Amino acid sequence: MKNLFIIIAMVFIAGCNNKTAVQEKDTATDTSHNVILTDAQLKNAGIETVTVSQKEMAITLRVNGKIDVPPQNLISVSVPLGGYLRSTKLLPGMHVNKGEVLATMEDQQYVQLQQDYLLAKSRLHFAELEYQRQKELNAGQASSDKVMQQAQAETASLKIMVSALAEKLKLINVNPGSLTVNNISKSINIYSNITGYVSKVNVNIGKYVNAADVLFELINPEDIHLNLMVFEKDVSKLAIGQKVMAFTNTNPAKKYPCEIILISKDIREEGTSEVHCHFELYDKALLPGTYMNAIVETQSGITSVLPEECIVSYQGKEYVFTNNGKREFAMTEIKTGNKENGFIEILEADALKDKAIVSKGAYTLLMTSKNKEEEE
Repeated sequence: MKNLFIIIAMVFIAGCNNKTAVQEKDTATDTSHNVILTDAQLKNAGIETVTVSQKEMAITLRVNGKIDVPPQNLISVSVPLGGYLRSTKLLPGMHVNKGEVLATMEDQQYVQLQQDYLLAKSRLHFAELEYQRQKELNAGQASSDKVMQQAQAETASLKIMVSALAEKLKLINVNPGSLTVNNISKSINIYSNITGYVSKVNVNIGKYVNAADVLFELINPEDIHLNLMVFEKDVSKLAIGQKVMAFTNTNPAKKYPCEIILISKDIREEGTSEVHCHFELYDKALLPGTYMNAIVETQSGITSVLPEECIVSYQGKEYVFTNNGKREFAMTEIKTGNKENGFIEILEADALKDKAIVSKGAYTLLMTSKNKEEEE
């Protein structure tokens, strides 16, 4: 029996020793990111500390979208009567002015239309003279009412024909008022009806195009806007007139101020809604279809903040160093939010309340901590 008690006691003591070893190991793990500086290191590091403060900060919403053109600002250029493209100098991206010649077309049907108009106009002149003559004869009982009425009907019919042909000429940019037998042409010009930019050229010289074919596409940049995709849960945070700051992935430093002009009430299958923004000053370098990021300031509120210089990044996470004593500093993981004017929002900041947090010298402490790990 005495031997049995001795064995039990030995097992108990061994278990306690193992537990102590595990505890010591855990403690070592917990303090692996602690940094203890010598007096010389502390002096050279120039350590300064701050505490978490409360500051009013704009709460922002980060979204993305692309530059879009409303239908009324995207112009498709075609020829109502078709024809062969004789000449054009257009290239995608070129600037065009309203009234500028975009291309010259030619076809025999243009000649035929001008011929029909001049012949109808000549016949109308004769018919009007004949009607006037028959009217005078009828007044003197020298002509029957039927003959006069036939002359009147012929005149009316030719007026309709001349008017219809004149409108067809206007469709191909031929002025019927200045058309004479001496300036009939097989060619017509296509003019730009806006001041803007060429986005597409779909034809080449010598190609025959039908009335339904689109020769060119023009963009009027006056109303080019930014179309943002906003998740359903965030739509209620936005309002017409709200300011937006947009930027591209290739040049995030360059910001483009915008203003919300329309919020769609339709929610897409993926749970997003379209929000249209107008550029305060449109940059010609921004082309339709360009993807952009945007930051929307939704509201302001009091939140816990620290200077941005307090935050260090390590292995994809963010940390701050707290001063646990005169020369000891603990590396503490944090979660951050919005940034504004050199300050950054600290989420779940209660764990840092009243603690001295390193502002100047945080990067030096990070390097010291990493060197310590490598040595171990």
